Amino acid sequence: MSIRVPNHLVKAVVAVALVAAIFSLVPSGCRGAELDRRQRAMVLNLSSTINRANKNLFEQKISQAETDLRKALDQVNRMLESDSPELFDAIDGHIKALSKTHAMLELEGASLPPFRKPSRPTATSDSKPMSPDGMAGDLVSFKDDVAPILSAKCGSCHVNRSQGRFSLASYAVLMKGPPEGVVVFAGDVVGSRLIETIETGDMPRGGGRVSPEELKTLKDWVLQGAKFDGEDPNATIAGAGTTREPAMAAAPTPTITKASGGETVSFAAEVAPLLVENCSGCHIDAMQTRGGLEMDQFARLLRGGDSGPVITPGRGEASLLIQKLRGTAADGARMPVGRPPLSDQSIALISKWIDEGAKLDAEERQPIKVMARMAWVANATSAEVSSRRAELADKNLKLAGSGPAEEHHTEHFRVIGPTTPATLELVGRQAENNLTIAKTVVKASSGNSEDYFHGKATIFVLPKRYDYSEFAKMVERRSIPSDWASHWSYNVEDAYLVTVATGQDDEEAIEDRLLSPVISLAVASRGSDVPRWFAEGLGSARAMQQTAKSRADQAKLRTKIAEAASSVKNAKAFLENRLTPEQADAFGTAIAMTMLDRNRRKSLDATFRLLSSGQPFERAFVGGFRVSPTVYIDQLLSYARL
Repeated sequence: MSIRVPNHLVKAVVAVALVAAIFSLVPSGCRGAELDRRQRAMVLNLSSTINRANKNLFEQKISQAETDLRKALDQVNRMLESDSPELFDAIDGHIKALSKTHAMLELEGASLPPFRKPSRPTATSDSKPMSPDGMAGDLVSFKDDVAPILSAKCGSCHVNRSQGRFSLASYAVLMKGPPEGVVVFAGDVVGSRLIETIETGDMPRGGGRVSPEELKTLKDWVLQGAKFDGEDPNATIAGAGTTREPAMAAAPTPTITKASGGETVSFAAEVAPLLVENCSGCHIDAMQTRGGLEMDQFARLLRGGDSGPVITPGRGEASLLIQKLRGTAADGARMPVGRPPLSDQSIALISKWIDEGAKLDAEERQPIKVMARMAWVANATSAEVSSRRAELADKNLKLAGSGPAEEHHTEHFRVIGPTTPATLELVGRQAENNLTIAKTVVKASSGNSEDYFHGKATIFVLPKRYDYSEFAKMVERRSIPSDWASHWSYNVEDAYLVTVATGQDDEEAIEDRLLSPVISLAVASRGSDVPRWFAEGLGSARAMQQTAKSRADQAKLRTKIAEAASSVKNAKAFLENRLTPEQADAFGTAIAMTMLDRNRRKSLDATFRLLSSGQPFERAFVGGFRVSPTVYIDQLLSYARL
């Protein structure tokens, strides 16, 4: 049973979570075995000063904390003047803690002198470089060791093509992963699906096999941080380490021209839907691409296929794509094969788009299917989006094999599942209660209730944990942690929650289970590109503020957040999904806690206002917080390597 707590106690819980990592790194005594009495006293005094600064920071006594930190900086400078390696080793942990405190005070608005971790005066050994996993040895090179393996064993399906919507074309694409989620987590072999599919024999298919030595190389690379050591992370790895002929190398990326707004035909809203409807299976989401022409991404569409480019900007009727659609190409084959031909009106529309320069009016990194979906949603009414989400929900529930379902409607949700009407009504009521809490984070921009999620969101209610797990496997094509009982999903077109609930669950248990995902869904739906860490973090942090449980639970959460923060090297590693999902969610919660603090709440509100006005996330964040997400997170991480 949850306990509602006063605001000042909530604030204390949040503050403790933020500085837990700092306190954990301040040593309680001196580690240097060869220090003299004076040096040991200096180390103890430094430890006392840093702890006092952290205590004042915890109690929001910013001025006193700033004074203490300046004193600690002076102490460190005096100690470093001795050029003693032993003394430096004794205060190394203190310096790390000091760097964190410095960064936290800057986030609080304190004006401090810059601080960077100093270098050790002299080396005391010539030990062999250590790999990130703590084992001595050479680091695995992505460029020289990993890329050749991926190119040779996976190239035909996932480098030259994107079979199953998964591409290994470059380091950047590999680390981003397919739409279903990241497949490489730095330092985590077990959680990296790339390693799992190779180790189980599921991949590569078609007779090829990765040798035990090659698999060990891939594993070592992941354990050592999955680092990139080339010149351009976006460069193709096709042919890496092979004698591939230059003529077979990947074609250069074509120049993409952005739409100016004066065009009469929109690629995203008009052309992309035609391509998705008529070319899927052969050129979009194709198991085997016909004629080498991939159209999953806009750049690949412009690049063309085995016969060369299919689009000649400015010359619609002369473009091979139009000739194929009309059946006037030299080989006489009309596209799409085996399907009804496009209408003359549709072909003329595509030709007109090419005549106008074949320009793009969407984000070029988005898959063409996503462009089409987002353009439709942008032009649809909330009622139309609700209808589409209902269709998708019925299809997903059938795919999950959950059996006949009942449904219940509330102001903002369609609640559906193979359970009793009473259970659906209870879940719907508690979700609406939680939405009032979500609106303290993200206010409604319209008086029409259906507009809050731009169409009603779906809540899938499943009676058993097994059904919940099967839903994730069949619909989302992923496994979920064993301790989950609810989660959310948003891709602009669809918006839903999934939860386990029965008639035996009390109201408060269901309300607590739904609180975080309801808030996260509210945050995610403020824009088309809100990152998951931002939405998930704010949902978890606000739920923690709202529902405080036992001290043991609070301590467990603080420990988890501290562990997550200690595993993050820098903002780039976090933002590029180099953490496990559990680590990323915990650290995202820590970031969100700082944003919900009253000193930065105005900045968060400004960010949401800019998102609601149509600004992309990065620009909205900078407009609200005056720094980019990368800078904000790096400040939180104390500018130090963890």
